[in-house]
Amino acid sequence: MTETVTLAMGQINPRVGDLPANLAQIIQQLELAKARGIELVIFPEMCLTGYPPEDILFREGLYPQIEAALNQIAQATHGIACVIGYPMMDGLGERFNMAAFISEGQILGSYIKQYLPNYSVFDEPRYFKSGNQACVVEFKGVRFGLLICEDIWKISPAAQAKEAGAQVLLTLNASPFFQEKHQDRIRTLQHRVQETGLPIVYVNQVGGQDELVFDGGSFAISADGDVCVQAPEFVSALTEVVLLKQAQSLVLLPGRQAELYDEEARIYQALLCGVRDYVTKNRFSGVLLGLSGGIDSALTLALAVDALGADKVEAVMMPFRYTAAISIEDAQQQAQNLGVAYQSIPIEPLYQSFETALESTLAGTQVDITEENLQARIRGTLLMAISNKTGKMVLATSNKSEVAVGYSTLYGDMVGGFAPLKDVPKTWVYRLAHYRNQASQVIPLRVIERAPSAELRPDQTDQDSLPDYAVLDAIIECYVQQDLSPMIIAEKLAIDENEVRRVIGLIDRSEYKRRQAAPGVKISARAFGRDRRYPITSGYHE
Repeated sequence: MTETVTLAMGQINPRVGDLPANLAQIIQQLELAKARGIELVIFPEMCLTGYPPEDILFREGLYPQIEAALNQIAQATHGIACVIGYPMMDGLGERFNMAAFISEGQILGSYIKQYLPNYSVFDEPRYFKSGNQACVVEFKGVRFGLLICEDIWKISPAAQAKEAGAQVLLTLNASPFFQEKHQDRIRTLQHRVQETGLPIVYVNQVGGQDELVFDGGSFAISADGDVCVQAPEFVSALTEVVLLKQAQSLVLLPGRQAELYDEEARIYQALLCGVRDYVTKNRFSGVLLGLSGGIDSALTLALAVDALGADKVEAVMMPFRYTAAISIEDAQQQAQNLGVAYQSIPIEPLYQSFETALESTLAGTQVDITEENLQARIRGTLLMAISNKTGKMVLATSNKSEVAVGYSTLYGDMVGGFAPLKDVPKTWVYRLAHYRNQASQVIPLRVIERAPSAELRPDQTDQDSLPDYAVLDAIIECYVQQDLSPMIIAEKLAIDENEVRRVIGLIDRSEYKRRQAAPGVKISARAFGRDRRYPITSGYHE
């Protein structure tokens, strides 16, 4: 005789700290699951609070809210079971990253996360104490072992669960996105399957949280190491996984196989998710940006419209004497292509007012970067004034290549509440612009094909100050993400070591700027910000 148990991966998009809204999502998913005949729903790590809650975890008032929410979830589990992630604080004031298996109003078992990551964007030992015990719960004749995120990346917790009698491993995750992350997860779980012989159901959070994006992509992997069920990426989903119980075996049946995105599409979706959730979760009415006729602002505008809708986006052109006529034409054309509100505010009169005010102070000095930065700062001031008046958030448009070497102006083009391209190298800006134009040509081709320029002085191009972007991005990759020395980078890329050292000097000296920059979507394995923590004041050289 054969029987089945129907599970579901409850891939939801929580808002950090918003327990009422997160609870409503969970209960809604449980009701939907019951209507579909699902018997057990597995939700992501710390889904009650959202992840990462950071120092909200130090607020003692959080924990009575969690207890009340767990009680409401328990009341909703008549006729269905669920596994929920949440933080807990005991009577001694110690905190734990928890998972609870709840059915028919009762907690059947609870698990404390054993491995607390303390690398990259993670600092869980700051908040939690680790556990050391397996948790196995029998439900519908199947023994389920619980694990939480980092536990599945290590050997011992899965082995411990098997030794405690687990037949299936359920792992709750809040695993942030970067380009290669999904394949890393699959390879890691295949190792755990080989070691234990147990099938695994991997449930991941979805949505944007400050600089992090969680891509979802939950999946179930059979005891043979095959991905038998794949949930979609970047959207909430309730995806079924059916367990077939036979006399001598337990088998995960093939189910939904959501199509995964390829390279450019996956990065574009991550950026959309990050922009959409930052704006909506922080309850901004919309966004605005300076549209220069260059490729960075062009891609940022396309992202904003795709993420939020044209009615929530405003573009402002701020021409000066160095702004090329084709920049003005292309900016206006793109705004028309995308159907956004558009206006032009010439900055020449404002610049002349500043010149007059500074005339005696700057008398006898040569024109230099001071005058270039002044143009950028006038534009930044105008954008922030419009933001204050309308309630729309300013999107900064700098890319990772510029952020790395400081090719941007503090209080000028760096102003803004969010920077969608902050972790996108310039070479990828071009790739994403071409990708976006495949659907419809919203970015004028001239914008993509022209030599990039800040247009802050006559006949200026980026390559007056910087190496070719392909070379620059390769150096940034080697130095920032791989921590390679200048000599090794020069050998690896077959370029002059002095040029490598020049770029590295720019990167190191620009840390003070990055500390004052807007947050932006993390898409690489090592982004600037909380992912890469480098001192501003440092005498280190190699």
